[in-house]
Amino acid sequence: MPSSIFTLSLSMIVLALGLSACQQTNTNATSSDTDSWSCQTKDTPFAYSVCRVDATALASERYSLQLFWQSSDKNEPLLTFDALLATLPNHETLKFAMNAGMYNENYAPIGYTVIEGKELKSLNVREGGGNFHLLPNGVMWWDQAGNVQITESNALNEQLNNGDVQPWYATQSGPMLVINDEIHPQFNPNSSSIKLRNGAGVCRDGSIQLVNSDEPVTFYQFAELFKDELGCSNALFLDGGIASALYAPSIDKQDKKEMGVMIGLVENKD
Repeated sequence: MPSSIFTLSLSMIVLALGLSACQQTNTNATSSDTDSWSCQTKDTPFAYSVCRVDATALASERYSLQLFWQSSDKNEPLLTFDALLATLPNHETLKFAMNAGMYNENYAPIGYTVIEGKELKSLNVREGGGNFHLLPNGVMWWDQAGNVQITESNALNEQLNNGDVQPWYATQSGPMLVINDEIHPQFNPNSSSIKLRNGAGVCRDGSIQLVNSDEPVTFYQFAELFKDELGCSNALFLDGGIASALYAPSIDKQDKKEMGVMIGLVENKD
């Protein structure tokens, strides 16, 4: 082999190895092979994982956002992502999921919960202690057509009483993070209370975004992420600390924690 050809071949091999190494360290690349949904990890303004789905995808028969709590044959909580996966039929694939709100010692939801049109827990508009009652709190809900909204609890209560809405799925939690493009008025930018947190937002680009912080943050920092970085007009805190859990195999995330209600994106392959 002429030395010039050997040199060229060696250079191509080195270049290919270099490209391969770069690809392996890219943790922020979109994981989905479609434009309908994706999961990513981000490093700024703090470390977090985010899964998003376009609202238009939820209007199709291929994708659906669902809530899960109990298996169909038992009146017991699923508790884990592994148990949820075991209940799915063969033609359905869980693309991503996270815990969907606060629960009591029996893993039952403490706020308004609707699954497939059946109300499992009535709307809670009472005052009280803890994050759930750091008012205003809110409800993430969607109708049978898949139109997702996050609504302040008292406003939704009025809509329900007037018969203006019919949630097909709903989960109530609190506090609201972002309310009509404004950060929750009780959040302190100088707070020192930091925890792992997860939440969901309905965003101006037509997406629904589910976020799990990978490092402890304040409520204000978490809300600011939804408002300024993700462009979500309304966002809801779901839970935090030991209850914060994410299933996103495309970015190698699968928490083994036990939890109550779960929210997940399901692909129907039929």
